[in-house]
Amino acid sequence: MMDREIRDLISGDEVAFRALVKEYQGRVFHHAMQILRNREEAEDVCQETFIQVYESVKSFKGQSSLSTWIIRIAINKALEKLRKEKRRAQLRELLPWWMPNESKSYESTELHPDIQLENKEKALSLYRAIDRLNPNQRVAFTLIKLDEMSYAEASELMNLSIKAIESLVSRAKENIKKELK
Repeated sequence: MMDREIRDLISGDEVAFRALVKEYQGRVFHHAMQILRNREEAEDVCQETFIQVYESVKSFKGQSSLSTWIIRIAINKALEKLRKEKRRAQLRELLPWWMPNESKSYESTELHPDIQLENKEKALSLYRAIDRLNPNQRVAFTLIKLDEMSYAEASELMNLSIKAIESLVSRAKENIKKELK
C-alpha cells in the first residue's frame, strides 16, 4: 500500500479499509489456518486481526511493510488463541468435572482447504506432529516449510533473528521426525 492509502486508513476512510481487508484477508486466513487448523478459529483470528488493524493503524510506524505488520498481528492472534486453547485443554484434563461439556481437543485434525484428498492421511500425520511443536517452532516451521517464506521474511514476521529462525526450524524438523517414527 502507498503512503496515501495508509493516510486514508488512519483518517478512518471506510473504502480504504474495505480495500485493505479484501487485499489481505486471504493471506491472514491462510496463516491463521496453518497455525490453528480450524476454520472457525481461523475466521475468528481474521476478524480479530482486522479489528486490531483498524483500531491501531494510527500507531503503524512504517518500520516494516504494512503486509508484514498485518501478518504479524494475525500470527500473534493465532498463537494467543492456541495458548488459550492449550490452557483450556490442560484444565479439562485436571478438572474434567468443571468443564464436562467441553470435548474439543487441543490437537485439531481439520486441514487447510487446499490439501488434496489423496494426501489427507499423510497430511494429518504431519499436522499432528506439527501441532505438538511448541508455538515458536510451529510458526517458524510453518512459515519456512509450508508457506515457503525466506528466513529473512520469517525473521521479520516473528521479530526474531535469522539464526533464531534457523534454530527453531531445525529443532522443529527433529521433533517432527521423532513424532512420525
